[in-house]
Amino acid sequence: MNRRIWILNGPNLNCIGRREPEIYGRQSMEQVMVDLQKRFPDVQFTYRQSNHEGDLIDWLQEPLMRQMDGYDDLPDAIILNAGGYTHTSIALRDAVVLCPVPVTEVHISDISRREPFRHVSLLTDVCAHSIIGHGTDGYAEAVQVINNE
Repeated sequence: MNRRIWILNGPNLNCIGRREPEIYGRQSMEQVMVDLQKRFPDVQFTYRQSNHEGDLIDWLQEPLMRQMDGYDDLPDAIILNAGGYTHTSIALRDAVVLCPVPVTEVHISDISRREPFRHVSLLTDVCAHSIIGHGTDGYAEAVQVINNE
């Protein structure tokens, strides 16, 4: 059986590979996705990115809505890099709590070594796992964690 994993990225993550490469690396998200598919050929990935908080909330609520409507094609897990919303969005936190599938938090940079306002994650304690500061390799680590559950 193929696992279905959604990867949801928040604001400014469409610019990785070009944005502050000393922090976020030089690999684009498109290349991360190509590498993930090669490394995990039995996983069906769905990738979405938005700079809008409401889109992320809608996507996190989608499995719940589909479940309530009787659909059985839910993802097995979600990998969420909420970007800056990690530190500010109670609404996003609430959407993670509502999500009927496990959510793994990923951050490319080590938020505990960045500016003080980035040290607090409103998501960590409501996510199944957190992988923080491992660069874009954190996405593959998240898939490994999910596959080992």
